[in-house]
Amino acid sequence: MQVVQIRDAKAGFSALMAAAEGGQPTTISRHGKPCAMVVPFEDGQRLYATAKPNLASYLLGMPEALDMERDPTPMRVLEL
Repeated sequence: MQVVQIRDAKAGFSALMAAAEGGQPTTISRHGKPCAMVVPFEDGQRLYATAKPNLASYLLGMPEALDMERDPTPMRVLEL
């Protein structure tokens, strides 16, 4: 992984973008301390997913159907 100083990152921003498109992440440092990273878009999407999973998607994606039986007893009467 390539590490560049922030001033070099500013000067060579298009080169950082080309490296990210090629699949190479780059760490940007300030005063020798890492402060940011430029990563390929696919890696960023995997790390910060925009679509939140929900229970319905999870259940529909199961490899086999759920074999469930419904309880036939009637519901209790509520007194309000």
